[in-house]
Amino acid sequence: MGLRNQFANVVEWEEWREDMIFWKWTNKEIKKGSRLIIRPGQDAIFLYNGKIEGVFKDEGEFDIESKIIPFLSTLKGFKFGFNSGMRAEVLFVNTKQFTIGWGTKTPVLIPAEGMPGGIPIRANGTANFKVTDYTTLIDNVAGIKQSYLVEDLKVRITTVLNQLLMKWISKEGKNMFNLQANAEEISRGIREDLDMETSKDGISITGFSVQSFNYPEEIQQAINQNAATAMVGDVNKYSQVSMVNAMSSGKLNGGNSTMSNMAEMMMGMNMANQMMGSMNMGQQQMQQGYGQQAPQMQPQGMQQTPQMQPQAGGGQIPNFCPNCGAATNGANFCGNCGQKLA
Repeated sequence: MGLRNQFANVVEWEEWREDMIFWKWTNKEIKKGSRLIIRPGQDAIFLYNGKIEGVFKDEGEFDIESKIIPFLSTLKGFKFGFNSGMRAEVLFVNTKQFTIGWGTKTPVLIPAEGMPGGIPIRANGTANFKVTDYTTLIDNVAGIKQSYLVEDLKVRITTVLNQLLMKWISKEGKNMFNLQANAEEISRGIREDLDMETSKDGISITGFSVQSFNYPEEIQQAINQNAATAMVGDVNKYSQVSMVNAMSSGKLNGGNSTMSNMAEMMMGMNMANQMMGSMNMGQQQMQQGYGQQAPQMQPQGMQQTPQMQPQAGGGQIPNFCPNCGAATNGANFCGNCGQKLA
């Protein structure tokens, strides 16, 4: 028994890494008594002369002579000799879905009116992919590579990403200053185009998203200010809100207490002016309703019957004007409203 198995070997993924898409077991002769080990998340593909002989997906440990060879296309009748074995390659494929983060290495220059060079925009997000076509993968990638890493595919993706971003951002005149609102549509278009590119290697893009768009600092500041102004309603209110924020944070002119006090005083004066304006408007509305000058409001103590004082001709002049309540000081006409008193 020991003599029979001394040349046996184990066919397994020897250089397993989480970020490895596939790894090829090669240049080794499979001897009589050899075993195949398939771990969770792996598929084993037997190759002979570069062609697929069989794909095995069940995890476990298998005797190659009795459990594997009978299912190989052209090697199902292969018989092991005492000193001879089967020269075949076994490609192990990672079956999980991979997720990578991506970001533009250089800004994407998006054409915009009034900016001859375009707006330089950066973007970042995530992409998901998995191997779906073993034949294409072997023909175009595994045939010339011993292994294939996630980083290798990421480089492939980023080389075409700028062109796809420019295509889908510029499509149908999207708002250059609010691209986040169109992020889902842009992501969907890029995923479809990117999938067409990677399918040439037997890999499908199962998901793609743009998480954020980044503008140059000066453009971002203008966008933020415009958004804040629109939120407040108008420039006057925006300046008032800005002043209140500065006072509350103690950052007005570097937190100078004198300037803060002056700002508070100006805010108080503005509020008083607004209140006086509202009162005047209310009084004008009352006058229009009466069809004449609205009577002035007097303190409760001055709304009593006015006292009278004698006049030289025998008549009496009231001490207070019956129309507006102002002191008459013995005059024939009220000095405040012009009411005739005698």
